[in-house]
Amino acid sequence: MKEKLKIDIVSDVVCPWCTIGYKRLEKAISELGIEDQLEIEWQPFELNPNMPREGQNLKEHIAEKYGATLEQQKESQQHMTKVGKELNFSFDYFDEMRMVNTFNAHILLDYAKDFEKQTELKMRLTTAFFSERKDVSDSDVLKQALLDVGLNAEEALTRLDNEKVRNDVRNKQDYWKNLGVNSVPTIVFNRKSAITGAQPVDVFKEVLSEFITK
Repeated sequence: MKEKLKIDIVSDVVCPWCTIGYKRLEKAISELGIEDQLEIEWQPFELNPNMPREGQNLKEHIAEKYGATLEQQKESQQHMTKVGKELNFSFDYFDEMRMVNTFNAHILLDYAKDFEKQTELKMRLTTAFFSERKDVSDSDVLKQALLDVGLNAEEALTRLDNEKVRNDVRNKQDYWKNLGVNSVPTIVFNRKSAITGAQPVDVFKEVLSEFITK
């Protein structure tokens, strides 16, 4: 039996282009009809590992981190909203939106992998943050997301205080950073070649076809 194509997606749950990139990849996979020929694993990457518990207003954060003016931010958000709509994903930007710490979300995504629910939980958390105005660092929001995808929330949440688990996730982040991943999404095929950014559907189809036909 032919081995499945392994796709690692290095990303963060609060990264809009990660969502767009995945939705385009998903579309490419669907159009090629190769869903059963590959396996996706989500890898942790914190855009803001030092983000404090209370988070930071998104406008302030983007201005501070990237030097973007409010006008530039608005244009960028309108563009992302339009692209999202084309992919059946809703970006709902609002004035009080806050950038939050995502480390706990990554711990839970690591837990979900054991139950083949990673993609489902990833999209649930991304939707909560971008479409439902929810704080994905809040334990109640995390608990609800786990329940929504049919995972054992109580068992999963105990991992948040487990130092070994926390270190494992940190080590995974370091692994990808040490390989040179410094922007997300980075999508890695069979740990051999990688694409960064939310590439067009056709680009993903081209790369997938190369691997699937080999």
